[in-house]
Formats: sequence, C-alpha cells, structure tokens
Amino acid sequence: MPYLQSLDAIVSSTIAPAAPATDRDSAFPRAAITALGQAGLLGLISAKEVGGMGLGLAEAAQVVERIAKACPSTAMVVCMHYSATTVLEKFAGEPLRRDIAAGRHLSTLAWSDSGSRSHFWAPVGTARRDGDAIVVDGSKTMVTSAAEADSYVWSTGPVDGAGVSTLWLVDSKTAGLSEAKFFDGLGLRGNRSSPLTAGAVRLPASAMLGADGGAFDVMIGNVLPVFATLIASCSLGLMDASLEAACGHVGASKFEHLGSTLADLPTIRAYLARARIQADMVRTLRDDTVAALAAGRADAMLRVMQVKAAAAEAALEVTDTAMRVCGGAAFRKDVGIERYFRDARAASVMAPTSDVLYDFIGKAVCGMPVFG
Repeated sequence: MPYLQSLDAIVSSTIAPAAPATDRDSAFPRAAITALGQAGLLGLISAKEVGGMGLGLAEAAQVVERIAKACPSTAMVVCMHYSATTVLEKFAGEPLRRDIAAGRHLSTLAWSDSGSRSHFWAPVGTARRDGDAIVVDGSKTMVTSAAEADSYVWSTGPVDGAGVSTLWLVDSKTAGLSEAKFFDGLGLRGNRSSPLTAGAVRLPASAMLGADGGAFDVMIGNVLPVFATLIASCSLGLMDASLEAACGHVGASKFEHLGSTLADLPTIRAYLARARIQADMVRTLRDDTVAALAAGRADAMLRVMQVKAAAAEAALEVTDTAMRVCGGAAFRKDVGIERYFRDARAASVMAPTSDVLYDFIGKAVCGMPVFG
C-alpha cells in the first residue's frame, strides 16, 4: 500500500517531530497538512475521475489512526477534512473536487450552532434570500481548522421553511465571517477549533449543497458514519500511543534496592492488561462498523453510534490508566502520556456526545425511533 508508506514517512519526518510544539503553542499543523496534500492523502477518498485515490472508509480510518498515534490534533484536522469531503464529493462542482483531490484545498464542517449545541442536525442559524443572493447569519461553537481551512460545509435552517437544515459551501475568506476567539484548549490544541460567526454573509444560490431542507439525511446518512468511524480511529491511535509509552516507562523504571521494575508488579500488569483489552475491543468494533457499512447490514447505523461512544469512553479510561501506572512521572511532558490524556477528553463531548449517543442507542435497542 504505497499511500501508507508515504504516510509513515510524513509521520516520521513531519508530524511526530512537530507534535509537542503543536500542542504547546496551539499551533495549527500547517507543515503536516501541506505534506499530506502533496502526497495525495488529502484526496484519499476523492474519486479517481477527479484525480483522487478513490479509496474508502477503511483506508481513511487507517490514515487517521496512524496520524493520531503521533499527533491527535493533526488527525482531527484530517478527520474533519474527510468528513467535509464526503459532502463535497456528492454535491460540489468538479473544479473544487479536483483541488481537493490534488491536495490544494482543505475543508471542514461547521455544524454545531451556539443555540443547539451538540444537536448539530438542528441548526438555528438562518439563511434568507436577498435578490439573487443568500444571506447567512449565525454562530458556530467550535469549527476544526477555523480560519485555516479553505472552505466550510456550513449548516443553517432552510431558506424556504421545508425540512430541518440546509448545507452551504462557504469560502473561508468570505466577508462577514469572523473567528470569535482563538482556540486555546485543554487538548487537541493544534486543531484550531475556534468559534466562528457569520454576520450577513452573502453567498450565491449555487453555494447550496444538496436540497434546501435536505441536510438532515446527508448529515446522518452520509457524514455521521464517516465522522464517527474516524473519530473512533483517532481515539484508537492515541490509546495505542499511551499504552506504548506506559509500557515502556514501567519496563524501564526500577526499584534499584529490589532489583525489579514497575512491570514486575502484578497490579501494574493487571491495569495495563485491562487497558489493552479495552483498546482492542474498540478496534474490533471499529472494524466491524466498517464492515457493516460496506455490506449495508441492518445494524450498520447502530454500529456507527456505538463505535464513537465506545471509543471515546475507552480513551478516557485507557489514558487515565496510563497516567496512573506511571505515577508522578506521567505528569512530565517528556514521558509522552499527559498530552494524549488531555487530547482524549475531546471525543466524548464532541457532537454527538457520548450521552446523546447513549440515548440514541437506547432508543434503537428498544425499537423506538432514534430521532423521534
């Protein structure tokens, strides 16, 4: 798989060396994104007919997982780009699709409104007609790659009142867009997840992606499976990194007076065993989710909801275990665990949050309408 060889080279030469500074300085990983674009990896899921690799969710999951093992911030940028590309491949014009395939264009989703929070499928921002133009107003709580992406797949309420929401292609340089405040977060500090505001942003009617009022089906049917699987893959990558660092530390840290290491303690090994089982169960669920979607299985959407919640919650526990078994040393940045511990906090509160997903999953297993 040549694309994985290219990816591994970029991870080793660019992503991993920059990861500590990306986190420390809340620096957007521009060099990494440029390198990924030049290698064709930003066009991984773009169709071959527009110059992309024409690959699918399984391959995208591999890419995100490998990047996340080195830098979850960079992995999140790529995850959101692939999620946006899912929409743009379906509805955007050929020139833009070719730019994405060639690695010249970075996109992202702008869905979570200030008024509806994690209920991303129900935006409260508005779009209205003004002559031949569309005027968009509203605010988004967190937009990955804010002010760094070339475009946003932006959601509003419908223009003409039908349906739940409508999607728009918004150039990031459009007048009226503003970054409310710079993202200086606990974790994923390099992904520039700033809030954005649209104040009387004027768009051509042709910027509409899909049907007016028809965004819900795209969000849930097309994008959620990609997003949930890739977020889970990000969690997998950082769990693996945390466990490798923890195992390396306990194997090398000695009780000099006893002639033994931390790894010689059964309690330490038991903690790590449980954490390894958790991570491996998530990987099995992630792979089954990909298989269910590919086969069009009846349980595919259930798996989609399960995998994000399972991975997010497992990442909290696994990184907590890594911190615990390494003791005070884990608080030091050079040990390489505390960054993943902080980064792991994001997935469980990223829409749809784990608590929202538990409700959805509960409805599904009780035979109730999930979104009813």
